[in-house]
Amino acid sequence: MPRVEPCPHRPPCPGCPRYGEAGIAPAARAVLDAIARQSGLAPPIVIEGTPLGYRHRARLMVRGRAGSPKLGIFQAGTHDVVDIPRCRVHHPLVNEVGAALREAIRATGTRPYAERSHTGALRAVQIVVERASQTAQLVLVGNAATPEPLAALAGVLADGLGARLHSLWWNGNPVRTNTILGPNWQHLRGPDAVRESVRGADVFFPPGAFGQSHLELADALVARIHAQVPDGARVAEYYAGCGPIGLGLLRRAARVVFVESAPDAVRGLAMGIAARPEREQLRAAVVAGSAGEALEARDGAHVVIVDPPRRGLDAPLAARLAAEPPPLLIYVSCDVPSFRRDAEQLAGGGRVRLAALEAWSLFPNTEHVETLARFERV
Repeated sequence: MPRVEPCPHRPPCPGCPRYGEAGIAPAARAVLDAIARQSGLAPPIVIEGTPLGYRHRARLMVRGRAGSPKLGIFQAGTHDVVDIPRCRVHHPLVNEVGAALREAIRATGTRPYAERSHTGALRAVQIVVERASQTAQLVLVGNAATPEPLAALAGVLADGLGARLHSLWWNGNPVRTNTILGPNWQHLRGPDAVRESVRGADVFFPPGAFGQSHLELADALVARIHAQVPDGARVAEYYAGCGPIGLGLLRRAARVVFVESAPDAVRGLAMGIAARPEREQLRAAVVAGSAGEALEARDGAHVVIVDPPRRGLDAPLAARLAAEPPPLLIYVSCDVPSFRRDAEQLAGGGRVRLAALEAWSLFPNTEHVETLARFERV
């Protein structure tokens, strides 16, 4: 990795503990090497992308005072917010929106959230950049059950951002909690979802749905998965999200069954399927439920794709895949310890072998590693 300029916010910002370091964290490297060695594989290759300006998604806490607001992340072990106006890993538009928000807070006198007293109007903000339009989906997270306390701020922000604004949303989170987004939503203006093209398929991300931050590298990861799926295969995808992996397979798969439990992701997935040609729509099925309760979705599948959250596979699904494995299982993991546990269970029954393992640096400058594994039925 070429030498990078020092970060203006370190310390105290804890967001990039490996800032400027190439490769993946040594601890993760050691675990993945051991997993590969136990399966008779060479140490996994590491695929890296650009380490700066890559974050198309950011959730920033809002603290301070109306005259001097802070937008950033918590210092390690505290709830003190580090203001990061010139973050070097953010897409430039994220920083531009942050600057506009600080100005709008000052202009309207909007009070940032104060945690101890549970007062203030604005708790946090979510910014998502849409690549094609280079505009930002913006969510204002308020400390109230209705959007009225942030109405003036929303109006000034919309005027200030102008053509840079994709859409504007209010989210209400009026209770004491460490969860950033609350249950209440109101769509203020703009399209319903950010639209991204992933391997030739339009994928739609409503503001409450999960999406990757490093889109360039995530696209390459999806391409690697697609290359392993044969034409005409029957595919079951668990933890499908809004469909960035499976939607692009509809053009050549015999059938794709998407399993997803999060309502916002299911809504985005429905939008993605509706955008496909009619013949592809007929090949798609959606199971709106948890992976552990949708074991029948994998019946008859040639290929099963799993992309679970950090906790790893639901226990019933892991047990079924180990006992009755499909011919091909593709596992995308964002947590090395849970992947190690699941890999040991899958291979432990002797019916599955780990055939390939790769490390993807989707979170440059941090300890986190994404892995791509291929399991084959013995």
